[in-house]
Amino acid sequence: MSEFKMENEYLSLKNLNNIKEKYNLDEKNVIIRHALNKTALSNIIYVQESEKDIDNKFSIDLKTMKVCNQKESGRCWIFAGLNILREIIAKELNVEFFELSQNYVAFFDKLEKINYTLSVIMELADKPHDDRVLMHILKSGIGDGGQWDMFANLVKKYGIVPKSAMVETFQSSSTRESDMLINTTIRQFAAKVSKLYEENKLDEIKKEKERILQLSYNLLSNCFGVPPEKFDLEYVDKDDNYHLERNLTPIEFFSKFIGSKIDEYQSVTNAPTKDKMFNKTFTVKYLGNVIEGKKVIHLNLEMKRLKELIISQLKNGEPVWFGSDVAFYRDRQRGIWDDNAFDYLSTFNLDLKTNKSDMLDYFISAMGHAMVITGVNLVDGKPTKWKIENSWGADNGFDGYYIMSDSFFDSFVYQAVILKKYLNEKELEVLKEKPIELDPWDPMGTLA
Repeated sequence: MSEFKMENEYLSLKNLNNIKEKYNLDEKNVIIRHALNKTALSNIIYVQESEKDIDNKFSIDLKTMKVCNQKESGRCWIFAGLNILREIIAKELNVEFFELSQNYVAFFDKLEKINYTLSVIMELADKPHDDRVLMHILKSGIGDGGQWDMFANLVKKYGIVPKSAMVETFQSSSTRESDMLINTTIRQFAAKVSKLYEENKLDEIKKEKERILQLSYNLLSNCFGVPPEKFDLEYVDKDDNYHLERNLTPIEFFSKFIGSKIDEYQSVTNAPTKDKMFNKTFTVKYLGNVIEGKKVIHLNLEMKRLKELIISQLKNGEPVWFGSDVAFYRDRQRGIWDDNAFDYLSTFNLDLKTNKSDMLDYFISAMGHAMVITGVNLVDGKPTKWKIENSWGADNGFDGYYIMSDSFFDSFVYQAVILKKYLNEKELEVLKEKPIELDPWDPMGTLA
């Protein structure tokens, strides 16, 4: 039991007056208050001198295609995953630009997540409504996020299609309302399951699940469109030659251009917390979408090794899917993430820099956005900045590409997906071990 008692920690009027007096004695507060009246906070703490270290030039710079736009949705992991695959396909097709349907993959992700979550609720049917695991499942609900292994499960099961075969709709690009309907229905299901389980009406629970799956399919089809069973692949290559392949299925298209290559990728993380040893694998309980698919498995490594792997892959002309926290130290319009570009300390006396372990353990930071690394600048063999392909459209950054300082990378990059051919023998052996299972609310599951 803590030595502190909450009732003794109230804010007294005397304490409040002391706080006010100290504020008024500092003349700097008047200047800051005036500046903030009509100016964004980030603008008045911007450090102009930082620009000399962040230039849009890289010693390794992959020539990747123009960016996509996830708009008002959280499908970054799908966009990033398809950005990796489209580079492989575009080289095979010999085309300047190619885009895969993010909507197609998102449709089946939502359907699989609904089935996954309903099944978890059924597995927890004997638990009280305030059981911590059940509460986490219900509070988190069905969202747009996901992990690399979840992406791989989807494309292996359902294949992929060109964007022209299943274009975006208003709903697929703005998912808040459809997500709300889905999650309300799931929570109603949980309440009904609890009562039916007490009455031992197991068959009725199964029937209710099937009913909700049907309603969910109807909703998704109406919102996102009906996924195509076949499509025509039509394109003009770099040499102005016209091509047409008729009646391809999504699985045929995936198998032809990607196939087993998808199994060559491995999620590697940098989570330096006490409960996550380096050179061990981890999974997060109840994190997934395709029940019969591969579990989400992370190989936890030190940051130095993580960077070595990323650089090796980039040197070989292969972009890297990665997960990061992008909420801190960002200039979205200029397209920069740099922890030296914003000075909170001299303005507000707030030192926001915290060690990575504490940031994870105390919910200060966690990976919340997936993108693609397409370049790095090496000086004397060491990285100084990274080139990032984002999915926020071309109207910000450098035509939608961003620059990330290496110090920001150290603090806020948590995951990268690496081709297994770059792992050493020890790391490959670790992948054969049974992964340590983390709690459902562990921060290494936050991207999903």
